Amino acid sequence: MLHRLIGNSKLSLGVRENCVQGDFNASKVHERLEKRHQARFEDTERRKEAKESQSVSEEKSEYFSSTFYSQKAGIDELLSGCAGADRAVVTQKLEEATNKTLQLQKFLNDSMLFLTQYELMKAQGALQKLQTTIAEIREEALPKKKFTFRARTKAADRGPATAQHAPPADTGVTKVDGAPPSDLCGFSNMSNEVLIKTAEELQSRDVLLSHLTNCKVRLFGSPSTVHLKHISSCEILCGPVSTSVFVDHCSSSTLAFACQQLRTHNATDTQVYLHVTSRAIIEDCSGLSFAPFSWTYPTMEQDFTVSGLDRNRNNWNQVDDFNWLAAGTHSPNWTVIPEEERKTTWYL
Repeated sequence: MLHRLIGNSKLSLGVRENCVQGDFNASKVHERLEKRHQARFEDTERRKEAKESQSVSEEKSEYFSSTFYSQKAGIDELLSGCAGADRAVVTQKLEEATNKTLQLQKFLNDSMLFLTQYELMKAQGALQKLQTTIAEIREEALPKKKFTFRARTKAADRGPATAQHAPPADTGVTKVDGAPPSDLCGFSNMSNEVLIKTAEELQSRDVLLSHLTNCKVRLFGSPSTVHLKHISSCEILCGPVSTSVFVDHCSSSTLAFACQQLRTHNATDTQVYLHVTSRAIIEDCSGLSFAPFSWTYPTMEQDFTVSGLDRNRNNWNQVDDFNWLAAGTHSPNWTVIPEEERKTTWYL
């Protein structure tokens, strides 16, 4: 009898253990099913968000294209109205076209985050073409006498307007002199010179620096655009530019600019200290290096206000290399200047 009771107890205990084990296994299966369900749900949500994000981006892109090229067509129409018009009409239309182009540039800058590389390149190319057309019409319809250069060696010749920025007389400062009021100013065909432009001389004007070798250039104030062509072994520092800086054929130089847009072609072994509100563009370049804009002078804050540039928006290290479109791989044609090697003090 005792043996039978013990056997029944063992059997009952075994049944209970099997039940507990079965409950445990069922719980594990239920947990795995819950995790699988949660993973599927999260994956579905991610796909949904990605699809919605793509849809929003496409809508923004469509709105940008429609608005941008509609406004561009309006500017093209303005410029076409300059043909055969008298001087006063041409002047008015060019001023209006210039203002609308500036607004279009700002619209592009504000839209860059969601534009594809192709859309960005296409829009920037269209803007550059507009700026070139405006300059060509101005040159053809409103011709000016070409500016000339004359070296000044006496401090008295520079006058009080330049005394605060001018170096001592023995540095050989050279300035534009004798030129009539013009939308174009600058320096050309010079070597081993210190070249200075004051804010009064270049305010809201186009600046051209060409064929300079081993020169130090200081441009105070806020010019409209700056063009550099065939620059070698120069140090060029410029106040805030209200629109674009274009660099073509520059070597072994140091440049400092604040601008809306920088486009650099055929440049080698050059340092760029930059404040740019869009993204810098380089093409057919090598050995470029970038750092934040670090030049200062007493009236720079006022000049930033005049230029309309956003002081708090600087994409100095966002560089698009049109010769290097490999996604996810850094272009070998430009680098960032290490902090310990950056210039913070500038001397004439």
